[in-house]
Amino acid sequence: MAEFASPDKPLVLGTHKLTSRLIVGTGKYTTFELMRECLEASGSEVITVAVRRERLIDAQGRNILEYIDLSRYTILPNTAGCFTAEDAVRVARLGREILSGLENPGADWVKLEVLGDKKTLLPDPVATLEATKQLVADGFQVLCYTTDDPMTARRLKDAGATSVMPAGSPIGSGQGVLNPNNIRICLEYLKEGDADYPVIIDAGVGTASDVSFAMELGCDGVLLNTGIAGARDPLTMAVAMRQACTSGRLAYLAGRIPKKLYATASSPDAGVISPSARS
Repeated sequence: MAEFASPDKPLVLGTHKLTSRLIVGTGKYTTFELMRECLEASGSEVITVAVRRERLIDAQGRNILEYIDLSRYTILPNTAGCFTAEDAVRVARLGREILSGLENPGADWVKLEVLGDKKTLLPDPVATLEATKQLVADGFQVLCYTTDDPMTARRLKDAGATSVMPAGSPIGSGQGVLNPNNIRICLEYLKEGDADYPVIIDAGVGTASDVSFAMELGCDGVLLNTGIAGARDPLTMAVAMRQACTSGRLAYLAGRIPKKLYATASSPDAGVISPSARS
């Protein structure tokens, strides 16, 4: 059998060029050791870390960064837990300071989260747009967590966001992509005039089929955390998510057959002798 040559190309996020289209988080694991194993199994090159000081240190006083191979992974600092634009900008700058000291290439970008409330953890679109403008002006490459609203997505791109990342469903809900039609419109609007503009599904992914579905829609990547960390067997789920991301991407590139109301025979009719002709 001839060796398969993938038709895919690297995912480009600003100045970062990635082979893996799966970005994974580092929260909610029972131990840092398990987290480290799952990161490796996921095949991800970029991992996102909440840089608020209280989230870097566990109850035993251990720093999460000590369990991450900084020569292997690029850190994507995130502003998780921020509810105002001012707080998000401050935390983003803190992340840049921390990573600059570690000489990690992730110091120049940020995953921006500005949440509306603690119950839904849905993004505040006004504050997110405001923070995006400030951080872009401050030299950041901004990856924006947002809703699946196409108008908001387009405004964030116009504000200079490196990537717009609409939620599939609420953070940690495991509901998958609830509104594929809105995601399709987001893709259309964001890629208009720039087919390579990166759109990444962020939040709500619960299992491998959710990842495949997002990729088959035409999304350029998936960012997830709870789907792996909260699974009954996180390590096995990390492998499943990795394979689903690859298969979904290849299915999108291959192009699915159109959906039809009636059946179409797999075997051709040409050359088949009908019963009446035999007689």
